[in-house]
Amino acid sequence: MHSGSGKTTFTMGILRALQRQGLQVQPFKCGPDYIDTRFHAVAAGRESVNLDIWLSSESHVRDLYARYGEDAGACLVEGVMGLFDGFDRMQGSSAAIARLLDIPVVLVVGARSMAYTVAAQLHGMKSFLPGLRIAGVVFNQVSSENHFRFLREACDDAGLRCFGWLPKAPGLEVPSRHLGLTLAARQDMETWIDRAADLVSANIDIAGLLEAVNSLVHEPAERPVERSGSLRTAVARDAAFNFTYRENIARLTLLGPVTFFSPLAGDPLPEADLVYLPGGYPELFAAELSSRSGLMAQIRDFAESGGRILAECGGMIYLSRAIEGVEGGPFPMCGVLPFAATMAGARLHLGYRRIVDAAGREWRGHEFHYSDVTSPEALPSAAVQFNARGGRVSTPLYRWKNVIAGYTHLYWGETGIMKLWD
Repeated sequence: MHSGSGKTTFTMGILRALQRQGLQVQPFKCGPDYIDTRFHAVAAGRESVNLDIWLSSESHVRDLYARYGEDAGACLVEGVMGLFDGFDRMQGSSAAIARLLDIPVVLVVGARSMAYTVAAQLHGMKSFLPGLRIAGVVFNQVSSENHFRFLREACDDAGLRCFGWLPKAPGLEVPSRHLGLTLAARQDMETWIDRAADLVSANIDIAGLLEAVNSLVHEPAERPVERSGSLRTAVARDAAFNFTYRENIARLTLLGPVTFFSPLAGDPLPEADLVYLPGGYPELFAAELSSRSGLMAQIRDFAESGGRILAECGGMIYLSRAIEGVEGGPFPMCGVLPFAATMAGARLHLGYRRIVDAAGREWRGHEFHYSDVTSPEALPSAAVQFNARGGRVSTPLYRWKNVIAGYTHLYWGETGIMKLWD
């Protein structure tokens, strides 16, 4: 019904519970979130895929669901915010995705401080959008068996099936979403996921749920294309840089070989025609990154010699002169871009972005960050950006030689990324 109901906890629990049963589950995520998808991969042992009708077309979303789900024993799509919350009314919402793909919905209802009144809310959710299939309900944050009895009666009277409940329990708090991919973070995730799976297995009718949500996965409209090029791409991937979309990387592999390297480890820059520095948490690892002067010099030389670099958010910060506003800083970075990034006075910048470059070409992406750059005017923006409702935003997209950098995370799963350099 709303953010904070417990859908991520339930998603992690059911993914791991089904994995324990030997079922291969393909996870998906509504919207542009690149953190929940990492949690999914840990829980299911299979990479998650974003489904987003702002970033891409409806036909592309249908194809992604069919293509990645066709060899799975089950598909699970985690929603975003409340069921009907989209970027413009219901557009892009979990309900819109469910109706587009003709898949059933399981409502996760946070039941703290709630009893029979939930019947009216469930009735409204059930009847609001004709054609949306609500298969049933799971209650979360239930205080006792007696509390659950009131909730189950409410569910019955609203005409919806109840698949069970999760109690208020210690150890169910979502681990920090800002831990990166460190070993300690992975251990925290595993502990949390196992705890959620134990509670799901003990309190949810998993067999009944699977039976109720049985649905056809259509044949993919597009078949995977064999590699058709020789473009060598080097992608930064470690605890500091890991905000990527699965289909973006898949599209890069069609252009040629993709090699991953770790700036945190100080890996040498692979031989490459394109270097992709995705977002992540460079500010949490500023000292370690700053100490890898050899790699930073290689990246600087690559940029100065005209090498193509795409740097998004944390990747752009890595290309700046320094990270400021963090303990022990400032920490020198690659020095490719003529400004520093600062965490001082950090505030959230969030939302979908439509980007129009000087040639009139359009790109779609998503902005999510707390940092700012200290001298944004030091390099003019190569494009203008708009939010999902068409309002202009001040977020720049920088270009210096063949370096393209900005706070916006681009989605190119449906378009050719190399058109950025046309």
